[in-house]
Amino acid sequence: MTPPNEVTTDLSTFTGTWTLDPSRTSIQFHTKAMWFLPVVGTAKAVEGSGSVAPDGTVSGSLVIDASSIDTKNKKRDAHLQTEDFFEVVTYPTITFTATGGRPTGAGALELVGDLTVHGQSRPITVPATVVTEGTSATVTAELEIDRSQFGLNWAKMGAGLHNRVVIAAHFDKA
Repeated sequence: MTPPNEVTTDLSTFTGTWTLDPSRTSIQFHTKAMWFLPVVGTAKAVEGSGSVAPDGTVSGSLVIDASSIDTKNKKRDAHLQTEDFFEVVTYPTITFTATGGRPTGAGALELVGDLTVHGQSRPITVPATVVTEGTSATVTAELEIDRSQFGLNWAKMGAGLHNRVVIAAHFDKA
């Protein structure tokens, strides 16, 4: 067992099944409006799980409720739910499905998988860290996403197509 709060990437130490705790998981995104105005929003994870085989093979998923996106601006949030953006009636979730993972250095790893947004899946490599405490683990990742790769092309003059996403997903060993 890894000592409390130690950052590790020896994936075999995580052998077993892990269940996401949505109440202890945070998802935040950052973008710009009108070239320079920062927009920060949040979204809620609704479910997720992970599995690590004895040889360190990783698989798992993280499911986000697309209608939970909150930028603290009701008019903007309502627009984000329309066909101009996430079209949440047709595509209610955003999903990352991990198909593998590998250590990349002290305290770092890469998760490989597919990100599905607006019904379109794209392969993605996610740099992450894992911090353990007892039978819990928090996977933290920060990545840049070009939303136009998922058909989200609507942009008012100066709106950013690139978004920085920061995720802290908390898992408990099942």
